[in-house]
Amino acid sequence: MATENKNLSEYDKNTIPNAKDFRFGIVVSEWNETITEGLYNGAFEALIDNEVPAQQIIRWNVPGSFELIYGAKKMLQTQNVDAVIVIGCVIQGQTKHFDFVCEGVTQGIKDLNVQTDIPVIFCVLTDNNIQQSIDRSGGIHGNKGTEAAIAAIKMAYIRQQASLSHSFNQPLLVSGALQIEETPLKLEKE
Repeated sequence: MATENKNLSEYDKNTIPNAKDFRFGIVVSEWNETITEGLYNGAFEALIDNEVPAQQIIRWNVPGSFELIYGAKKMLQTQNVDAVIVIGCVIQGQTKHFDFVCEGVTQGIKDLNVQTDIPVIFCVLTDNNIQQSIDRSGGIHGNKGTEAAIAAIKMAYIRQQASLSHSFNQPLLVSGALQIEETPLKLEKE
């Protein structure tokens, strides 16, 4: 497992952008509720720890992980958020249902990120057993919800910075990095 030697809850506050003016949506699956509540608590606490006011965090529940896509889409369309975190948990069973749900949710969230201008952060555990989910939702590996909240803050910040008066001037690659050059904002007169 990728989290075996990493604590998902650890982050350096000095590397996190100021988040006090951002607004976040969190869509939470009710399926495997003990796990998803743990993930939600990790995300909520990390946002609060990084000075996001509680009233700027919107929570919606959906029945299962597959419904996260629709819930996130509607939140993006109606709630004026800077980022959305989708929280779910799918545990391997004895049928192919696990594969179909995991693939569908992954592709659906990817599609939202491609089709909209607001980042959607994937916090869906896809584990082989309940113990792995417990370990990653506040257990021995920390909390994936915390990690997702930090990713949401960073992505909201990137979105904010990209929407300022910056433009890409013929993408110049320097040592593999994209340079963003500031250009003056031009206002047209009516």
